[in-house]
Amino acid sequence: MTEQDAYERAKRRAKTKYEFYNHLIVYLVVNAFLIAVNLVTSPQSYWFVFPLIGWGVAIVIHATKVFLLPDEARMIERLTEGELRKQKSHQA
Repeated sequence: MTEQDAYERAKRRAKTKYEFYNHLIVYLVVNAFLIAVNLVTSPQSYWFVFPLIGWGVAIVIHATKVFLLPDEARMIERLTEGELRKQKSHQA
């Protein structure tokens, strides 16, 4: 891997993390607003939990993709290395 490749990979990784943090901030701000609106307009029913939970599931999925799963470039690299090893073992 060249220095340019490493830089491009780091740049993509930073972009995906930035997009996640942006998504999280929007989630927190919008849901804080929805909670406030709910408590001011109809405190007897807590409808804000539905968007909070629904969107929260999307946040968890996004976080899983960003922090737990390997990125596409790394996955392609691993699969390519595996395929090359298979070819070498079949040729030998």
